[in-house]
Formats: sequence, structure tokens, C-alpha cells
Amino acid sequence: MAQGLIEVERKFTPGPDTEERLQKLGATLEHRVTFRDTYYDTSELSLMLSDHWLRQREGSGWEFKCPGVTGVSGPHNEYVEVTSESAIVTQLFELLGSGEQETAGVAAVLGRLKLQEVASFITTRSSWKLALSGAHEEESLLTVDLDSTDFGYAVGEVEAVVHEKAEVPAALEKIISVSSMLGPDSPGGLSLLGNHPWFPAVGQQAAVH
Repeated sequence: MAQGLIEVERKFTPGPDTEERLQKLGATLEHRVTFRDTYYDTSELSLMLSDHWLRQREGSGWEFKCPGVTGVSGPHNEYVEVTSESAIVTQLFELLGSGEQETAGVAAVLGRLKLQEVASFITTRSSWKLALSGAHEEESLLTVDLDSTDFGYAVGEVEAVVHEKAEVPAALEKIISVSSMLGPDSPGGLSLLGNHPWFPAVGQQAAVH
């Protein structure tokens, strides 16, 4: 994803008929993929508890998701996704660092910033595209991802990508409309990792997140 774009998303709990519902809505299956995600944080989960997510996806490199600041409230999440390693390092030092920032890749600064692997799991994803009435540009398309993990967790996500804060309310309206037809809300995020067998502490901390 290009840097600076705003990702607006809402998670839901998929059911056995979710793909059939997507097809009835006119969605198109883009692909099915399997990948491993590894998340990094401090031992105190300083990043995740402030809704920042540092991830290394097998075959895709590093990504840092930071909370958006559009001020639009509601049962959704807004993130700015950063994929440039130099920009990720800069933001990590702003959040966690002390002393002079290093000019290095993400892997090279993990130790200094006391970042460690906190969860690693395999996800199987089916990704769908859905164009609602009146959507002409690619950015107006909604993406619907259906994920199942190797530790037995399933979650769906309806996502739109916008360029400006002013576009968030309209995107959110579309997202809420579609997600309500696909399944009940799901907390996702930190609560998802709370289901991970390697990560028992997260479930308790998620309750206050």
C-alpha cells in the first residue's frame, strides 16, 4: 500500500455461508493465499496496547500500522500503513527509542529497541473485491478478507482505502452496510492474538485496551 493512505476497516465474524453471501452481493474472488505473519513488540506490549502493530509478513517484508487521527468515532478501525523501512524505524524510535536514531533497517534495530517476537502464525485468506453502486475508481472498491489461522481463529474484515480524512465517513458508511450483511462484529486486533496459544498474557491485557 502506498504510504500516507488511510485504511478504514471493520471486522466481523464469518459464518459457513459468508462466501455465498458475498457472491450474492456481486463480490469477485481475487485470490486465496496462505502466509505467515510474525508480530514484534516489547515484553510489556507497548506497541499493541497503544494500537500500533509491527509485522513481518513472509515474502512481503515489514509493515507498521499506526492509528489514524480522523476523529470519526464508531465500531471500526482507522490506520495509516507504513511500509518503508526507514519510515518504520523513524516511527519506532519516536515511540520507543532513546538516544540517537540509527540509520538501519528494521531487523537491525529490534535489539536496541527491545523488540521481540510475540506471535507468529499461519493464515489462510480468501480476498474478495466488491464494487457498490456508484463506485467507479479502484479506491472506491471495498476489499473483504476472510481469514482462518492455524490456531483455530476465524475473522472477516471489510476494508476501504482513502486518500484524505474527509473521505473516511463515506467509506465507513459503505463498510458498515456491507459488514452488517456478512456477520456480527468481531473485536479482532489484540483480542485475536489473545486467542493465540503462544500468547496467553494478551487476553487479560486486551480487556483494558
